[in-house]
Amino acid sequence: MAKDLYEILGVSRDASESDIKKAFRHKARELHPDVNKAPDAEDQFKELNEAYDVLSDAQKRAQYDRFGTIPGAASAGAGGYGGGYVDLEDLFGAGFGGMGDIFSTFFGGAAGDGRQVRKNGRDMGVGLRLTLDEVAAGVKKEIVYDRLAPCPDCDGTGLGPDGEEVTCPECNGQGRVVTVQHTFLGDMQSATTCPRCHGMGTTIENPCPECEGQGRVPDRQRVTVEVPAGIRDGQQLRVSEFGEAGIQGAPAGDLIVTCRIQPHEFFERDGDDLHARVSVPMVQAALGAEVEIDGIMADEKVEVRIPEGCQAGQVIRVKGHGMPRLRSDARGDLFAHVDVVIPKKLSKRERELLEELAAEMGEDVADNRSFLQKLRDAI
Repeated sequence: MAKDLYEILGVSRDASESDIKKAFRHKARELHPDVNKAPDAEDQFKELNEAYDVLSDAQKRAQYDRFGTIPGAASAGAGGYGGGYVDLEDLFGAGFGGMGDIFSTFFGGAAGDGRQVRKNGRDMGVGLRLTLDEVAAGVKKEIVYDRLAPCPDCDGTGLGPDGEEVTCPECNGQGRVVTVQHTFLGDMQSATTCPRCHGMGTTIENPCPECEGQGRVPDRQRVTVEVPAGIRDGQQLRVSEFGEAGIQGAPAGDLIVTCRIQPHEFFERDGDDLHARVSVPMVQAALGAEVEIDGIMADEKVEVRIPEGCQAGQVIRVKGHGMPRLRSDARGDLFAHVDVVIPKKLSKRERELLEELAAEMGEDVADNRSFLQKLRDAI
């Protein structure tokens, strides 16, 4: 029997969005494998993430409350992620911004291991899958990812009630402490990062209990990215200040979105040009015709003029019907690669007409029909 998602998070069914976020952060710290060495800690942590995926989304939560099922569970794949947003672990693996790395950074940053803590937030990289049709028209996409976000309880300052930032008494604000070792070669002096303030030069008295003075907490972020028409595979978009939040109000990093364009079933892209195969009956290829095909834009129809005597493999250029050029009103071209279709079966009358045409053109057509076929024709 499936566990109740509200029970997993430890909140009531009428819990607010803020209550759900806070419960998730507290439980995540308690269950994360970096700090919880229980054999089932990893499974519990994954279960917690799945519960938060549903209850933090208003639409999914409403469906769960009504039907008691997890939206998209049948087709979501590992981790319970559905099709409403981009799952970074599904695209690039856990190394790209997964919640595990976020919590490792959070715990490591306050671990007191003597390393200097980076105060400014780091840039974060995510991947975004797009179809060629979406790229042709331009599209807005919502991305959901995990990051260290400004703490909502202290507004990112790290200060609790009556808290204040003071000069570190260990290093007197230098961020480094000097030690002297007496050796037979003389006194050896070395400087190391202050273990108390981690190189910041200051400490916080009465820190915020929610973020333990860091000014940031692990959280799930939603951001809408506007993808311009004509962007190419591998190109990146930068969303300012949506990367990792800085410590105690320091500047946040940026979110770097790498566009990954999926292959199209009909068109093949070459820069701003498009290539497509167009099937043309042999009579139209011989006499010439106008063939209508669907373009890359919604409801777009493209007329491809087949010249008289068109040969198989011939390439016909249609100007201005390729991909949009990035940040321009111009478009590339469409190149139609002609496949001449020869019928596999002919009626008796069609064969007679082709034989007459062959005779008119002085071509020798060998009668290679089988005995049974000749017999059928004679009856």
